[in-house]
Order: sequence, then structure tokens, then C-alpha cells
Amino acid sequence: MPDVDVVIIGGGVTGLASAVAVADPNRNVVILDRHVRAGLETSTHNSGVIHAGLYYPTGSLKARLCVEGREQLYDFCARRGVPHARTGKLVVATTPGDEARLAALEIRAKENGVDDVRLLGRGELIALQPGLTATTALLSPSTGLVAAEALVQALLQECRDRDVGWLPATKVIGGERANGALDLRTERERIRTRVVVNAAGLYADDVSAAFGGDEFKIYPCRGEYAELTPRWRERIKLPVYPLPHLSGHGLGVHVTPTVGGGVLLGPTIRFQTRKDDYEDDRLAVEAFLEPARALMPEIGLADLRLGGSGIRAKFHPPEESFADFHISHDTRVSGLIHAAGIDSPGLTSCLAIGGRVARLVSEVL
Repeated sequence: MPDVDVVIIGGGVTGLASAVAVADPNRNVVILDRHVRAGLETSTHNSGVIHAGLYYPTGSLKARLCVEGREQLYDFCARRGVPHARTGKLVVATTPGDEARLAALEIRAKENGVDDVRLLGRGELIALQPGLTATTALLSPSTGLVAAEALVQALLQECRDRDVGWLPATKVIGGERANGALDLRTERERIRTRVVVNAAGLYADDVSAAFGGDEFKIYPCRGEYAELTPRWRERIKLPVYPLPHLSGHGLGVHVTPTVGGGVLLGPTIRFQTRKDDYEDDRLAVEAFLEPARALMPEIGLADLRLGGSGIRAKFHPPEESFADFHISHDTRVSGLIHAAGIDSPGLTSCLAIGGRVARLVSEVL
């Protein structure tokens, strides 16, 4: 007989939320994570924004699960006391050519079910956030902020409340299908399970390969941040975004207050080879000045300090512009389920992703 019913590999928000959704009094569920603490990678190295669902292709998993997961996340944060705020967000047009793109974004948002967005003229825009250069903006009232680290800890506590096992510092090195179950190998032990959920983030492709599962590639993509000095903390009222990169590779360097009182500027975007390289060849703080002043011309170099960095788990190479979340049964290995390529809006969507994973698990058990 298997040791457990479900092993979830990865203790970020995707794995934790999946465990919450999969947990059942009649199931034994265990989470494994390579690190000593939960959520040490992408889950806590981001802007901490709860996205509304404006940008993603209509009908995609990213669009659907963002809209669904957004309200689930607000409810969860309120119930578990996770610091958060429904602040709203401005996506701004800074040149006349941007206005047509902004109108198209409004249409896309409404097609995705985000029906509370509206275009603002300069007067309304400046009343919400003084100091902007923008001529017009799209207001997204459903966008908000969350303390990512507190969210991770609340999800982990929810798992413990549901008797989910937690094995930190446990790296999976191999696995195989045998005698109707999956034999999973770590550096210390073997675990026999009926289902494996691959929520390993940046290492999801390595985990699939370790089991002889579907071949796919995760492309690590670093985003770097600067921080604004404390004098800006009372001046930035809500997140301010430019229009997304025309390349499709990101939402642009934006100004984002945090629930902890700071103000972030970023992230940048750079595809790289290593999955653990957060610091080599970091951008100088001067690189953030031009994108900052494009939004708020009063920002000067003296207002900027280097911040942290994060690495997105992209499911597409740099020459492509979009890949959807990959949440599905493996086609080669029965009982192996992937929740891979979970970049933005993965934080917002985590509970909805967990629900989808739970339905796939139920199809196996």
C-alpha cells in the first residue's frame, strides 16, 4: 500500500494552495520543499500585487483563474488576517499613441469579466495620484496589495490545520511508476504515493524529468527592483503601471506601494540561464531613473535605492510572448499532475489554481 495518497512537490503559494484544496479527512497529503522554509523563491520575490485580470488573452487559464482567484484571495486574507488592501490601480498613457492601446486594454479587461474598469481623464487621474505625467489612465478598482510572506505563512498554517504533512529541506531526486503507485526518492528516503503534484516552480521541468514525465522547459526570468526613499511613502497612494511591454514579456516597470509601507519600482525583465542567480550583474540604480520619471517626473536619482530581485518561472522562451499556465495530467506517467509555468498572475490565482489541481487529483483517486 502507498505510504500517502498525495505528495505535493513545492512549498510556494501554488503548492500550499493546492494542498489546502486537496486535503481531506480521508486522504494523507504531504508537501515536500527543497528549502528549509516555505515560499522562499518566486512566491515572496514579487510586487505583492493582487491582479484584477486585465491583460491575459480572453479564455486563457491566466485570465479565468486570475478573476476567480482574486476574490478567493481577498476572502482568504480577510479570514486569516493576512495584511492586504484593495487599493485599485492606474494603468497610464503617457503619449497620444498610448491612448488607443489603453482603450483596447479596457475592452480586453471587460471581455475577461473585469467589468469595473473605466477610463479617467487627467483631472480624475491626478486627483487619485498627484504628480503623474499621464494624460489619461485606466482605473482598475479590483486590484490590490498583499503581504506575500504573510500569505505563505497563512497558507502553511491552513495546511497544518488540515493535517497536511510538511517536509522542508527535502529535495526530490527521482521517481518512477511501479505496481500501481509512484515511488518517489529524496536525498534521505523513499515515499510511495498514489499521486504526485508537481508544483516545483522554477524546477518543475527538472521534477517532470526525474519521473520520466512530459518534456517541457522552464525559462528563468529575473526581475529587479529599486525602492523609493521614505519621503515617497505618503505620496504614492496606489500602484501605477505603464502600458505592458509591446514584446509581451512583462507589465513594465511600475511604482507599487507595499502593505508594509515601502514603495517599489520595478520589476525589470531579463531571461537568464541559472535558476538561482538573483544577484550577479545587477542593474545599477541609475537604470531605474528613466522609467520612474516617465511616470512621475519629480523622482530623482537621490530618491532611489537598490531593492531585491525575483525570478519568474516562464513557460516560454524570450522569442515568444505568451504561454498559459500548464495545469494538467502528465501524458506519460499516470498519477503525475503538473502545476507548472506559474508566473504572473500566479500569486493572485493561487487558490483557484489549487482548486483546479484538486479536481485533477480527484480524477486519479
